[in-house]
Amino acid sequence: MSERRVNHQVDPSAPGGPAAVSGAPRRPHVVVLGGGFGGLTAVRALGKADVDITLVDRHTYNAFQPLLYQVATAGLNPGDVTFFLRATRMAQRNVSFRQAEVEGIDPGTQHISFVGGTGLHYDYLIIATGATTNYFGTKGAQENSLAIYTRAQALRLRDKIFTNLEHAAAANTEEDLAIVVVGAGPTGVEMAGALAELRNDAMATVYPELDPRRTHIVLVEMSDKVLAPFAPPLRDFAARALRERGVELRLNTSVAEVRPDGVVLGGGEFLKAGVVVWATGVTVPAAVKDWGLPQGRGGRITVDKDLRVTGFKNIFAVGDIALLPEPLPQLAQPALQGGQHAGKQVVALIAGRPTHPFHYHDKGTMATVGRRAAIADIQLIKGRSIRLTGTLAWLAWLFVHIVMLLGNRNRLATFVNLTTKYFAPSRRTNPIVGDVPVFEHPGRS
Repeated sequence: MSERRVNHQVDPSAPGGPAAVSGAPRRPHVVVLGGGFGGLTAVRALGKADVDITLVDRHTYNAFQPLLYQVATAGLNPGDVTFFLRATRMAQRNVSFRQAEVEGIDPGTQHISFVGGTGLHYDYLIIATGATTNYFGTKGAQENSLAIYTRAQALRLRDKIFTNLEHAAAANTEEDLAIVVVGAGPTGVEMAGALAELRNDAMATVYPELDPRRTHIVLVEMSDKVLAPFAPPLRDFAARALRERGVELRLNTSVAEVRPDGVVLGGGEFLKAGVVVWATGVTVPAAVKDWGLPQGRGGRITVDKDLRVTGFKNIFAVGDIALLPEPLPQLAQPALQGGQHAGKQVVALIAGRPTHPFHYHDKGTMATVGRRAAIADIQLIKGRSIRLTGTLAWLAWLFVHIVMLLGNRNRLATFVNLTTKYFAPSRRTNPIVGDVPVFEHPGRS
């Protein structure tokens, strides 16, 4: 059955409201919350629709999360993986941008309130705000570890790593150094592999004061395997590649507490570390509970098969924040495909047509350990798949991640930097670092 078109009332806060000609109907106003994979794809799906779109995000940029670990390990500039959200208007004139943080949603009046007292009216709403780091209640984890879910977090982690290296070189205490990475999913594995290659390829030359053999990369994982969602042969390849690079794997090991100087493992053992990287789990931001929308497991907003929020005819949710009747993994592809689907359903509703169920097409997953070492499980039609390891998987990983970046400038910069990093002689490696505070000896008054 077709849904009735929403009654569009003129609102001064909506695009076209103040300038609307008296007596002339204004275009429907679609608000998209979140400038990540899902949000931007939804905006593009509405590119030719007779609507006004407002894209809302608390940041003015989109950060390409799959490559943030490269920023954290000084392989890429933050600008390489950052896209200015207002630039969407260069190719799509029916969209405008609003920097704001959502405080509440009133479906009855179709009004969104922002932190600071401002707000916005909507006729159709697409929620694609994503998720945030999940610390699982681990004591001290939020205060004493560093995540890599946002650009700011990646930069803090990068500067923390190089601060520890510089201060260790200046102190000349000959103590062992350690970086602990918690979580052996794709982010944790890629982070540990990149750190190991940084140590193996550059440290002896760049930091002659430090012995690379006394700099330890430890990957801690609660389960008995790395990259659990992948097939066993792919997982085994990744584990071997990590060990070959000198990463110490601590499987079947939980973290009970994170302290400023290391981690306490579930069995009571203490691992001293200058840096602890938290790369396990995501959750919905706590503020979502104040939005007046139904939530399910993990705090995710429950949606029906067409991606409309349960109980609401003109609100959609996509990506990490959405919980479908048959839950999907919190990865890029569900967000990309969900955003496109939600945009098309808005067009259908405006035209008085019925919505259609969302069907996710699994294109496969990839992960990289480092130079010429990656795994790929590429899904083909009729349930067939291709599994790749080694150099071929690594080249496929490079190609896909560069193509997925927003903007030709970002693609070119990332291609140049990653080519230089992976194909130039290691003696010419030039890590991209920020400010590091000058070391002050603790015994100095």
